[in-house]
Amino acid sequence: MSPKKILIIEDDNLIIKILDFILKKEGYETYISKDGNDGIEQIGILQPDLIITDIMMPYKSGLEITAYSKKNYPSIPVIIVSALGKEDLTVIEGFKLGVDDFIAKPFNPIELVLRVKRFV
Repeated sequence: MSPKKILIIEDDNLIIKILDFILKKEGYETYISKDGNDGIEQIGILQPDLIITDIMMPYKSGLEITAYSKKNYPSIPVIIVSALGKEDLTVIEGFKLGVDDFIAKPFNPIELVLRVKRFV
């Protein structure tokens, strides 16, 4: 069985390195997009098994990425990883758009892996 593909859409290099390291260590195939426009393009090309996105992104926000993904690829789960709190209205809007899960930054690597495993 080929490894599951995870698309990470994040503009913070440190967070990218951390997510990439943790997920590759768990055997996932990771792909990186550093802005919302590229992220949306990569969703269509890769059709990943899971999308992990930040909310605050250049060009297109994580909410716009979620809306696009859920409209065009509804079976792909989306996890938002953000410094915004769970009660923030932007995060609530994300859930209304169909976000499957939310992880607050800074995050616990074990929690991240467990949440990812729920979807892939």
